[in-house]
Amino acid sequence: MAVVNYPQFFDQAPRITLRDPLAEFLGAAEGGLMEYHYVDAVRLAGHSCPTVAGAYLMARAALRALYPDGSAVRGAVSVRIPGPAGEGVNGVMAQVFTLLTGAAADNGFHGIGGHFVRQDLLAYAESAQTSDIQVTRGDTGKTVSVALDLSSVPPAPNLRPLLMAAFAPEATVAQRKNFGEVWQDRVRKILLEHADDTAVVQVTTLN
Repeated sequence: MAVVNYPQFFDQAPRITLRDPLAEFLGAAEGGLMEYHYVDAVRLAGHSCPTVAGAYLMARAALRALYPDGSAVRGAVSVRIPGPAGEGVNGVMAQVFTLLTGAAADNGFHGIGGHFVRQDLLAYAESAQTSDIQVTRGDTGKTVSVALDLSSVPPAPNLRPLLMAAFAPEATVAQRKNFGEVWQDRVRKILLEHADDTAVVQVTTLN
């Protein structure tokens, strides 16, 4: 019996169905169809926060824009992160994009006989010129940029004092739990109330 030890809303978040030709070729998924859940991104990152939730929704929106008529093809797009890997939250967002798109940096899968190459499909800009992440479909060259604006989903007003109280050496179990619940409530709002909010997840077609 599976043990569910995460907030219920993780399972209520939008799911993303992709077709992965490599998974099909190697017999890992019939037809290559694979369904990703928000909890997959949480397990990858090791935590749930607005950045992880935002990256999950950004990748979802970009793939939907690039493949409007069916399931997106994992491993068939390239991703450009708008800044160095070690700057801000770029690394975390890139990991979520790799999970969902298959696009990997220079440590990615080399392919089999020239097929299914994932290596070097994800690149970082040397300096931040914009906050948008660009995603390009390999077969058509169509490119979209996707940005995240969480100004309409602000943190709870009491989040900082709750954080300080939870960090204190004398913090109680109840105080730490309360902080976590308030923290996750914002993530819940982002995923359940704003997943398709174009003011929050902004997609622009570049070509």
